[in-house]
Amino acid sequence: MQTLFDNQTYQEVLQRIENLDEHSQPVWGQMDVAQMLNHCQRPLEVANGRLTFTEKPGFAKKLVFKFFKPQMYNDKPWKQNIPTVKDFKVEQTKPFVEEKQKLKEVLSEFNKKDLNLHWPKHPFFGEFTTEQWGKMQYKHIDHHLRQFGV
Repeated sequence: MQTLFDNQTYQEVLQRIENLDEHSQPVWGQMDVAQMLNHCQRPLEVANGRLTFTEKPGFAKKLVFKFFKPQMYNDKPWKQNIPTVKDFKVEQTKPFVEEKQKLKEVLSEFNKKDLNLHWPKHPFFGEFTTEQWGKMQYKHIDHHLRQFGV
């Protein structure tokens, strides 16, 4: 599994983002490209310690999330049209140029944390190691870049 902490992988992701333009169309899903760029910032902002969830999972949800946690960072790609948690849904119109730049900035901040030992606790999945954070964030952004054919 690739990780955003690998410099080559990080550079490839930045190039894939650069290949997007405001006319990029999704292969699946309902978000437009600017909404997707905003959506991809949100899990990175959780890892960067700047975003918390309004939705708090109950005991039953925590058990379900514990079962699915390894799928967040394993080698198997995510399926198309998987459900999105409420705090990551983007339904309003977003400005493409600003969202593209902001995603690159948030990615850069995350990429510099490759030696971080003090990650925030994920609100649904709990603790992740640095390796797991890097793989999970790569897997998420790769999923959405594939959604837009890049």
